Amino acid sequence: MSTWLGRSSPPGRDAAYDETVSEAERARARSDGRAWGRFTRNFVVQGTAAEWALCWMGALRRMLWQLGGGDTASVPLTARPHLVFFLHDELIVHTPEDLADAVADAMRAAAAEAGRILFGQAPVEFPVTIAIVDSYADAK
Repeated sequence: MSTWLGRSSPPGRDAAYDETVSEAERARARSDGRAWGRFTRNFVVQGTAAEWALCWMGALRRMLWQLGGGDTASVPLTARPHLVFFLHDELIVHTPEDLADAVADAMRAAAAEAGRILFGQAPVEFPVTIAIVDSYADAK
């Protein structure tokens, strides 16, 4: 099995039908096989979600760069919106206050773009909850 973009789960070992091992070993192999199946299905779902998040971050970084003036702006990174942290599907962006609403719009647009990159026109929605705060400790 593989993720949408092709990362493969390593194959499991299957001794469940090996007649050269004991019945106890075959029973253990069947149990291990069921566990491996659960792992592999989860790998595909979680791996594809990680691929979507990577596409989201890539699209967002491009949009943030443009919001900050693009290549022609002569302001330091700290004065323009930029991605500062991510964990799974949570992104933290630092931005000048006057661009906060535009950054929120960019986050939603980037999520939709990532969905189109991975899933084309499939009717899949990627809702994004955004909190605009002065401190990450205040985000909920």
